[in-house]
Amino acid sequence: MEPNYIWIKEEKINLKLIKDKQVIKIISHKSILKNNHTPVLAETVLENLNIRDGLTYVDGTFGAGGHTNMILSAANCNVISIDRDPSVKTFKKEIQDRFPDNFKFIAGNIGRLKFLLKSNGISSIDGGILFDLGVSSMQIDNPDRGFSFKNDGPLDMRMDQIGKSAEELINKTDEKTLNDIIYTLGEEKKARRIARAIVNHRKNKPITSTLELSNLIRNTIGNNPKLKIDPATKTFQALRIKVNNELDEIEKALRDAEKLLAPGARLVVISFHSLEDKIVKKFLRSKSGLNPNPHRHSASIYSKDVKNKPSFKLITKKVLLASDEELNSNIRARSAKLRCAEKLNNMDYAA
Repeated sequence: MEPNYIWIKEEKINLKLIKDKQVIKIISHKSILKNNHTPVLAETVLENLNIRDGLTYVDGTFGAGGHTNMILSAANCNVISIDRDPSVKTFKKEIQDRFPDNFKFIAGNIGRLKFLLKSNGISSIDGGILFDLGVSSMQIDNPDRGFSFKNDGPLDMRMDQIGKSAEELINKTDEKTLNDIIYTLGEEKKARRIARAIVNHRKNKPITSTLELSNLIRNTIGNNPKLKIDPATKTFQALRIKVNNELDEIEKALRDAEKLLAPGARLVVISFHSLEDKIVKKFLRSKSGLNPNPHRHSASIYSKDVKNKPSFKLITKKVLLASDEELNSNIRARSAKLRCAEKLNNMDYAA
């Protein structure tokens, strides 16, 4: 890669213009991989991650490589990408071929972020860390993975393809526990009815496919015309989160990111449902010295935490959403929420 220019689809762009929003728009729309994967909130990620020459960035959720490719196309920087899904190897090779000297891939789970990086001789990140949470487009679009009810496939839902599958969870979990999972992780008000229907159905025949489960849910709770989502959406979300232990992994990843980021480096997190966003929001506000005030009639909603020195400065005071333009071209961005914070110079977190 030339030091002062980047090449995007055979077009040469001067890096000195990179801060111009028009150039950011060019990069985000042109740095698309052969698999046609368009990363969500592309322009917003570029602006908030503050990508600069010579620094190192972590894409903690590589997926099809859209964000990694975009970051590497935006500056003469280095990117370390992490993913637990073994099926990403094809996309990994494509990025490696394009950026052989600037890209490194590590197989693993973001819940072990610090361990994975230290195992590869990396103890600090001076550029930034990006987490694009939840299930990736390539996982949803592949019926064999069992993440979606749009096409029939086996009830799997395992991101790393090891451990207990959704089929095992559905057919071996007692009714009360199923209800708790669907209600808590899916925020499904009709969880009790769904859990009871699952248990009754499997007395005669185990549930083995996504179509079988989704039809059972639809027949059990019906379709609410006021909701824009399929009746099976929340239950599938709950099962996926449980199978992959997603919420615990997010909390671990955030704590590790706090320890790894050097002063001035950015943490950018994209979430897709309220459970994820609540964790991210609470963490960033707490680590920025803003904690919920216990007195609900207080004039101030938040009070400064004087006990703990803040380790982050909030860059996004409010959650950032996709523009109308992006929503028209990328439907997956409709529920995407981005939050960003910058690491402060606090030696308490250097270890």
